Amino acid sequence: MIDLHSHTLFSDGDLLPAELARRAEAAGYRALAFTDHVDSSTIETVVKGLAIAARELQPYYDEMLLLPGVEITHCPPEQIAGLVKEARTLGARIVLVHGETIVEPVKPGTNRAAIAAGADVLAHPGLITAEEAELAAARGVCLEISARSGHSLTNGHVAATARKAGANLTFGTDTHSPENICTLERAKAVARGAGLSDREVEAMFDVGYEFFTAGAKRRRVQ
Repeated sequence: MIDLHSHTLFSDGDLLPAELARRAEAAGYRALAFTDHVDSSTIETVVKGLAIAARELQPYYDEMLLLPGVEITHCPPEQIAGLVKEARTLGARIVLVHGETIVEPVKPGTNRAAIAAGADVLAHPGLITAEEAELAAARGVCLEISARSGHSLTNGHVAATARKAGANLTFGTDTHSPENICTLERAKAVARGAGLSDREVEAMFDVGYEFFTAGAKRRRVQ
């Protein structure tokens, strides 16, 4: 199980990073990214805190990799490029942007701004357009298949649009509390429910694992 999207007490999650990591390990995770919500006022505190958590916890997890990151959330699209750059400078190893989910009032233009900024993952991108998906493919920005209630309503659209555009997919539980943690079987069921084939499901998790084994090196076309 590879999860590129989770939240702790550093934003609106219920668990400390240590407890989230332990619960993820118990559920059979191979890799987990801490990606708490940030805006310009919290980015420094959150990134530094999660980097410390991942660094201090990793020696105790031989079978699970941990990655510190962020989810840039509900920020004006004009701020996103600067925040993506700042997050990486501060030590975020993976940068998500909270996409235009249909269940929250995300400002229009956020999806495009996140892709243009070269974020690693556009989380729950809602009714992403074909043009945006093509740009994501060209920029190496992954589109998320989400396990979270509400955000998952457009998984089928995201999967089909990504397939046509040749964009990579990743999987995120968007965990906020213990009951959100997924088994691999559950995650695969969510992905198949979005219309992905078994081969596409495996490719999705392979892409996710690359972020951990390669240190989330950028795949963006320069």
